[in-house]
Amino acid sequence: MTTRFTLPSLPYDMNALAPVISAQTLGFHHGKHHQTYVDMVNKLVPGTEFESDSLEAIVMKTAGKPERVPLFNNAAQTWNHTFYWQSLDPRGGTPGGRIAAKIDESFGGLDALKKELADACTGQFGSGWAWLVAEGDRLKVVKTPNAETPFTKGQCPLLVIDVWEHAYYLDYQNRRVDYAKAVIDKLLNWNFAESNLQRGMQPYAAK
Repeated sequence: MTTRFTLPSLPYDMNALAPVISAQTLGFHHGKHHQTYVDMVNKLVPGTEFESDSLEAIVMKTAGKPERVPLFNNAAQTWNHTFYWQSLDPRGGTPGGRIAAKIDESFGGLDALKKELADACTGQFGSGWAWLVAEGDRLKVVKTPNAETPFTKGQCPLLVIDVWEHAYYLDYQNRRVDYAKAVIDKLLNWNFAESNLQRGMQPYAAK
């Protein structure tokens, strides 16, 4: 089996997100769930037309194609999880610069954005993701089920919160609302959101 795609290291120590997300949850989520998606991409890609494609290109080219659902699911989940780890920062903080101005313009303030993100987290039925995205000159909160990701729909991801049960169940059991609130209030990486806003769609284009 090729190992062209590898599991990225976490951008912080395993216990850095505690008590919001425990080291135990990170260990299983990153080392087991994320690793399995990476392994499956490496298993499914050889012998296909996607052998030389980037992960983003594989996601773009397999989205919406019934015959490619297994590859799309594993490639998109590999990408989504990598983006999720970067969306978290143990130092937390508040948005500044261009992203702060866009939040005010699009939502009327940070508190309104936080409410929309929390509603997206708790309103996503079953497994999925809650995203802050840029679409045109505005920011939006969207939710996606299962492995779906907004860049296949022309939206530029800025931040994401994983609301699959494995993201929070060891720490919060069925209290998704408490997990969402804690992540939104304490862990969102606004510097990462700012850098994604500055780059725009370029990193997600299929090449």
